Amino acid sequence: MATASAYLKNYRQAPRKVRLVADLVRGKSVPYALSLLDTLPKRAGAPLAKLLRSAISNAKRQGMNEGELVVSQIAVDKGLVFKRSMPRARGSASPIHKRSSHVSLILSSKK
Repeated sequence: MATASAYLKNYRQAPRKVRLVADLVRGKSVPYALSLLDTLPKRAGAPLAKLLRSAISNAKRQGMNEGELVVSQIAVDKGLVFKRSMPRARGSASPIHKRSSHVSLILSSKK
């Protein structure tokens, strides 16, 4: 079975929030997944749609047909964490973790 992949690294949104969107498109056909991501009101929808279009382009370059493609795997892993601090009362500080995500997407044909 032929596969095509694409990766999005250091996307500045928490993996927990991106996984909500990734779970929606896992196992779906490519045209349906694209229409779903384009109409989704989540912030991660647009970057994941761009990533899916990149994977489609990679698949076409390998000679695969776009209509037969399925999102077989999509994984959201933890990326870099920027550590900042917020000033609090009496001269203390509390930590702020600015999380990022690594997303890997693999397309395969239905056959």
